[in-house]
Amino acid sequence: MEHTIRHAPEGGVTYEAFCAAYLCGAQSGPLDEQEAAQDWALRHTVRTGHILFRRVYTDHARATPTAELSQHPNVMGPQGDGR
Repeated sequence: MEHTIRHAPEGGVTYEAFCAAYLCGAQSGPLDEQEAAQDWALRHTVRTGHILFRRVYTDHARATPTAELSQHPNVMGPQGDGR
């Protein structure tokens, strides 16, 4: 059986920032808003002078049998068009 995997909005999205300065290791931890992760990185820069960060965005996805999707035409794909 074929499956399709899509973003599951009810799972939410988390945002994290990691300082990429040599041997720093500081990180924001998972946050619910992108702006909060960016604010953390900017505060870290002011405190330490570190200017390079790795940003991670995590979402949740659900695998659904393709046949089930064709029975529910209102299910939207990532392009908003049912694909």
